Amino acid sequence: MPTDQQIDYQQLGDWMAEHDRAAQALGIRLEAVGAGSCRATLTVGEEMLNAVGLTHGGVTFTLADFAFAVASNSHGRTAVALNAAITFTAASRVGDVLTATASEENCGGRTATYRVDVRNQNGELVGLFTGTVYRRNESITEHMPDAMERRSGND
Repeated sequence: MPTDQQIDYQQLGDWMAEHDRAAQALGIRLEAVGAGSCRATLTVGEEMLNAVGLTHGGVTFTLADFAFAVASNSHGRTAVALNAAITFTAASRVGDVLTATASEENCGGRTATYRVDVRNQNGELVGLFTGTVYRRNESITEHMPDAMERRSGND
């Protein structure tokens, strides 16, 4: 099973971004990936607003959830969410650039917890997301055969 040293973090993140249809639909951009960490952004568009003209909570949650997914799978074992919650600390609006920064708070053998701060372009916290994952026995690379073939030079 791959370890941190055997996983190309950027390749993993790129693969996840390419295959995550929700992230693609929202225009989420992967900025950085590391061991237990991820940074992703999106620009709030008109189609992302709720009925009162603010960013829909589901959009902010999805951005945070994407960063959570990339960070939690970075160790090489497939990680699936057990729990996730978000607190909306401030409103965001059309044109705002939101950045989700995921960090690993605790990493055990089977479970791990993460914190994701979502901030606007002014650095103001608009969402605080926490999540717990369960790490399955399978390697994340089992889900990404094309990426692993490219890594080994078998295009």
